[in-house]
Amino acid sequence: MPELPDITTYVDALDRLLVGKTLQRIDIRSPFLIRSVKPDLQTAAGRTVQGFRHLGKRIVWELERDLFLVFHLMIAGRFHWRSTPAKARGKMDLAAFTFDHGVMMLTEASSKKRTALYVVDSQQQLASHDPGGLDVLTCSETQFRVALLRENHTLKRALTDPSSFGGIGNVYSDEILHVARLSPLKWTQRLTEPEVARLFESTQSVLTSWTAHLLAENGGGFPEKVTAFREGMAVHGRFGKPCPICETAVQRIVYSEHETNYCPRCQTGGKLLADRSLSRLLKKDWPRTIDQWES
Repeated sequence: MPELPDITTYVDALDRLLVGKTLQRIDIRSPFLIRSVKPDLQTAAGRTVQGFRHLGKRIVWELERDLFLVFHLMIAGRFHWRSTPAKARGKMDLAAFTFDHGVMMLTEASSKKRTALYVVDSQQQLASHDPGGLDVLTCSETQFRVALLRENHTLKRALTDPSSFGGIGNVYSDEILHVARLSPLKWTQRLTEPEVARLFESTQSVLTSWTAHLLAENGGGFPEKVTAFREGMAVHGRFGKPCPICETAVQRIVYSEHETNYCPRCQTGGKLLADRSLSRLLKKDWPRTIDQWES
């Protein structure tokens, strides 16, 4: 799922391409895309784009006369810019938004069709789509601490809770926790004050640096390779590869469709966290420390 650095890159590119342009035509291929009933999506045709913003991981198109298109890309939804005429015909195509200088395609590389589009016609309705999480790049350390400690959750769950923090998901939570040298399964209310401060600093530094990196990598173009796995990440998607700090093999916990990656020496004091499927299968043979695993 695109997270804050990717969402920021999308908003930057959409701003450059489409602000001041008129949305001429909308072609919908997937009936599962539109999740609202009124107003009709086709009322957006003929309106001028006034700007873009994000609400957590949702991208908002602001059109004239207070009409808003709210996109939730979920795991596999992506935007693609075509500078020549194009229609939503491909297997992955969900919709095509046509302008006089090109077409913004919306695709989804999944058969589950989770990507969602809501059409709203007031600021009040738009506010209902805001999950309410803090803007972690502008909040204070005190605000961060209050949101973090509001409930007792594991750090992984706390960071990825959209009602607490905006725009952090499975990918960047792994990177943040690695930089902070904290276990993804540590309970929030067991954190010391120095650990909270370290986590706050790590959250801001990781998201700021990756946003800057992606914007520079994009080079003023349109982001066509939005992915959860990027060269240069420390632990996410790097199971079995060496940690860039201590060279210990990166480990993982798999639950449902989600995977948490961590370094056992940098983050858990050498302890291997129990993977539900493997630890149940191996039982007493499941290694408790990274030294047992390596031996």
